[in-house]
Amino acid sequence: MKHDNSNALFKRAEEYIPGGVNSPVRAFKSVGTAPVFAASAHGSHIVDEDGNSYLDYICSWGPLIFGHSPNYLLEGLTEAVSRGITYGLPTAAECEIAEIICHAYPGLDMVRMVNSGTEATMSAIRVARGYTGRNKIVKFEGCYHGHSDALLVSSGSGTLTYGVPTSPGVPAQVVADTLVCRYNDHENIREVFSACGDEIACIIVEPVAGNMGLVPGRPEFLRTLRELADAYGSVLIFDEVISGFRAAYGGAAELYGIRSDIACFGKIIGSGLPVGAYGGRRDIMACVSPSGPVYQAGTLSGNPLAMFLGIKSLRLLQNHPEIYAELENKGKKLQQGMEENIRELNLPYRVVRCGSLLTLFFCEGEVNCYDDVKRCDTALYGRYFRGMLEQGILLPPSQYECMFLSQAHSDEDIAETVEKQRIVLKELI
Repeated sequence: MKHDNSNALFKRAEEYIPGGVNSPVRAFKSVGTAPVFAASAHGSHIVDEDGNSYLDYICSWGPLIFGHSPNYLLEGLTEAVSRGITYGLPTAAECEIAEIICHAYPGLDMVRMVNSGTEATMSAIRVARGYTGRNKIVKFEGCYHGHSDALLVSSGSGTLTYGVPTSPGVPAQVVADTLVCRYNDHENIREVFSACGDEIACIIVEPVAGNMGLVPGRPEFLRTLRELADAYGSVLIFDEVISGFRAAYGGAAELYGIRSDIACFGKIIGSGLPVGAYGGRRDIMACVSPSGPVYQAGTLSGNPLAMFLGIKSLRLLQNHPEIYAELENKGKKLQQGMEENIRELNLPYRVVRCGSLLTLFFCEGEVNCYDDVKRCDTALYGRYFRGMLEQGILLPPSQYECMFLSQAHSDEDIAETVEKQRIVLKELI
């Protein structure tokens, strides 16, 4: 495949955009190649600026559960644009999508629309602190909750692990109240709460972690978080920006049968347009301005175009639960095909899947936390990525991201992917 136009555009972008991209993973640095510049997409395929067509497993990092630009989803969008792209005033659409989300998600009474997943998690933590009157928060290594200062941390040393900034520009004092624990380790989190549970405002967690590759939470781990939050009066926040309306209609809360106090959403609730939301119990959300003293605002929050597509998407998922069974079957076929290739070639790698989310980890053994993920051979993943790209299969350009399946992916697409993966894996060994 030729990539002349994409390479030229990347050089042009580097002159005016930091790193040539508007989100770091798009630079393809961790896979050792220049990025693909998208020109168009439809269904399960994306076409780059050189005219190359790829079977797409990025799906814009999750929102496109129906695939690219399905006609039934876009119908009426032009008319919606003609009515106005933003008002700065409340709309009926905001009421409708709030009702849909609250009725869909277990334990949710009220929801506030925002513009991104980062804004949702940042706001949820502020509300939790305001509600409890406490400062300390707990997060887990390998879980990503956006780029707000208090959450850009890695773990230090010792049982009681205070956060260490992972980015210049984040003052140490900003993360001084962020405690970092080990994902899927219920004993570790019990030790931390035993030491300072009365000071902890909230626990924030991806119940299905999707930002260190796919690492689902263990049921006993998530139940422990619920028990500790109840015992110590802390707020349990589920970050469902990736898993919300994808792992199940009611997200991971439905999948595991465990309710959070606050949940954060993004991706699918805007069907590809910029969007986020956070919601929770009525007594907690009553703290949010203008009802309460915890301030949060946004000029474009509840944007009518995002609400239009979000409502259509959520109504489709609500009225057609068979979509989730279909996605489960597709995910299972892809997983089984990849695992057959691995067994046939006697390779030690591991495929992890949750519904329509999937990651091939280039490491041996179980993958339950960030320490496990760090064993992966990322250089080998880079070779694998480049090989699959040349075969016309577009994978996430990082070992630490998920593959996303959509309704548009056909059985033929999956069979093609499995066959081409076999070719590439044989070349790697």
